[in-house]
Amino acid sequence: MIAFPPLVEARLLRRENRFRAAARLADGREVAVHVPNSGRMHEVFDRPRRAWLARARNPHRKTPYDLVLVEGDGGVLISVDSRLPNRLFATALQQGVFDGWLGLPSKAWQVRPEPPYGEGRLDFLLTAPDHRRWWIETKSITLVEDGVALFPDAPTARGRRHLADLCRLVRAGDRAAMVFIAQRHDAAAFAPHPTADPDFPAALRRAAACGVLVKAYRCAMTLEGVGDLREIPVRVGG
Repeated sequence: MIAFPPLVEARLLRRENRFRAAARLADGREVAVHVPNSGRMHEVFDRPRRAWLARARNPHRKTPYDLVLVEGDGGVLISVDSRLPNRLFATALQQGVFDGWLGLPSKAWQVRPEPPYGEGRLDFLLTAPDHRRWWIETKSITLVEDGVALFPDAPTARGRRHLADLCRLVRAGDRAAMVFIAQRHDAAAFAPHPTADPDFPAALRRAAACGVLVKAYRCAMTLEGVGDLREIPVRVGG
């Protein structure tokens, strides 16, 4: 479990730009809020919603609060921080959650975060004592429709590039996985979004066909923290 800092309940009013929103506190004050997610998140910003904020560590920052949780339809809690999946993956790795498909116990792996590759970086490089290697890329999901976690919610050239990079690494003899993490508890399966980025589903199918492992997980979510990754089925389609 990754603990949240102390949270303040608020009313999320509107998104003002990519990384800024407005919220109203319980005392009626309207405050500026940092949005730690560049996705469109229509399911979060479609109307004013109950939300929970954390106060920024820097008291002089222009956005004095960070958006942490939003209450979705049916009262489901949605964690919106797209940086969390890397921390969730690293924590679950140490807990042995992925031992089955990695093929070795978690303690056997040397873990390197953000290894450089190609034009950028991937999220993790795991190296075993026998020099076998796993390259891992994680992706954050906030959108769930009819129980299906969907990625992406906007065109993602970067996401398609990561899939191509992973495929090249597999062809070079390494192992690679794309791990999707739904930051909410109500996802029963994962599928690529059929319309948000029309090219992404085909890119995911090509990567899977070339040997990239595609995995998906959902999280348990409370006002105290997030964790307890549980695997959900992947529907790559074709």
